[in-house]
Amino acid sequence: MSMKKKRRKFTQSFKLEVVELQRRGDRSIGQIARDLGVGENSIRRWVAQHAIDIGEGQAGALTTDEREELRRLRRENKQLLEDREILKKATAFFAKESR
Repeated sequence: MSMKKKRRKFTQSFKLEVVELQRRGDRSIGQIARDLGVGENSIRRWVAQHAIDIGEGQAGALTTDEREELRRLRRENKQLLEDREILKKATAFFAKESR
């Protein structure tokens, strides 16, 4: 029997507080991770994303707002494609029925 580890969700404000702890520089990412019980890789991602959000990140990287918009647009596009497929099938069905 495998035990799946439940993925924890952190609020944006918590992530910002952790980033600020790291940016102050008085503790390492490893120490912050141990103190808060958060994975080091998570903190590294939050720090990198924060840098992008404030304009200090890699050129061309997506901000948090841009990532959320992209996620929303992809969901919307998927729904529209599904709707179109249903309409195509309905059109074919009714065209066949009207003959």
